[in-house]
Amino acid sequence: MAPHDQAETRRPPRVADARASQVTTIEPSGGLSLPSLREVWTGRELLWFLVLRNIKVRYTQTVLGATWTLLQPLLPMVVFTVFFGRLADVPSDGLPYYLFSLSGLVVWAYFASTVTQGSQSLVSDAPLITKVYVPRVIIPLAMLLSGLLDLAITLMLLLGLLVAAGHAPPLTALLAVPFLVLTVLITFGAVLWLSALNVRFRDVRVAVPFLVQTLLFLTPIAYPASLVTGTWRIIYAVNPVVGAVEGFRWSVLGADTNPWALVVTSVIVTVILVFTGALYFRRLDRTFADVI
Repeated sequence: MAPHDQAETRRPPRVADARASQVTTIEPSGGLSLPSLREVWTGRELLWFLVLRNIKVRYTQTVLGATWTLLQPLLPMVVFTVFFGRLADVPSDGLPYYLFSLSGLVVWAYFASTVTQGSQSLVSDAPLITKVYVPRVIIPLAMLLSGLLDLAITLMLLLGLLVAAGHAPPLTALLAVPFLVLTVLITFGAVLWLSALNVRFRDVRVAVPFLVQTLLFLTPIAYPASLVTGTWRIIYAVNPVVGAVEGFRWSVLGADTNPWALVVTSVIVTVILVFTGALYFRRLDRTFADVI
C-alpha cells in the first residue's frame, strides 16, 4: 500500500460528519396522538428541576411558609363547622362534622390549587416553550407533582386530628391510596384541558377561579352526597371529584355510606377526561410556540 493511502486510512472522521450523526429531527405529529411517554422519560431531569422550582417558588419570601398549606383546608373546616355543622345543622353521615368536612377538604385543596396553578403553567413558562424544544406535557405534569407535597402535609393534618379525637382509622384506610390516585388523575385531566385552552383563549385565566369556586358547591365537602337523590344524583355524579371525595371519606373515616356507584361513575368520567385531555393537548402542542 502506498504511503499516501496509509495516511488516508488513518485520517479521523470529519467533525461535520460526527455532528450530523447526532442531529435529531423533530417533526409535528400527524392526526390524533397522545403525548409521548418516551419523551417524558427522556426529559425526566427537566421534570424534576421544574418540580423543585415550583416548590421553592411557592414558599420563597413567605412569612408562614408551609403553614399556608395547613391553613388552606383548616380555615374552611372551621367556617364550615360553625355555619353548616352547628348553625344549619347539616348532617355528616354520623361523623364529627369537623372530621367530615376536613376529609373532603384534603382532596379538594389539592384539586383546586393544582388546577388553578396548572391551567396557567404553559403561559407562565412561555420563554421555555418559545426558545427551546421540550416535551410540553412536562410543564403541567411538574405542577401536578409539586402539589403532592401539599397533599402529604394536609394528610398529616387529618391524621393528627384523627388521633387527637380518638377516632382510629379503620382497615379500609388502606384503600385511601387508590382514591388519592384517582384524585391526581382527575386533576391531571383537568389541567391538560385548561392549560392547552389557556394558550389559545386567555379568558380561561379569568374563568378558572370562578369554575373552581362553583365546583366546590357541587362537591360533597360541606354536606354529604346522600342529600342528593333521584335523577339529580346521576347528574351530580358526573362531577368526578364527587366519587373521589366520597370514596376517600369512606375509606379514612369509615363513613356509613355506599359510595360505589359514585366511584364507578367517577372512574369512567376520569378515563374520558384524561384521554380526551391528552389528545387535545397533543393536538395543540404544535401551535404553542406560535401563539403563546
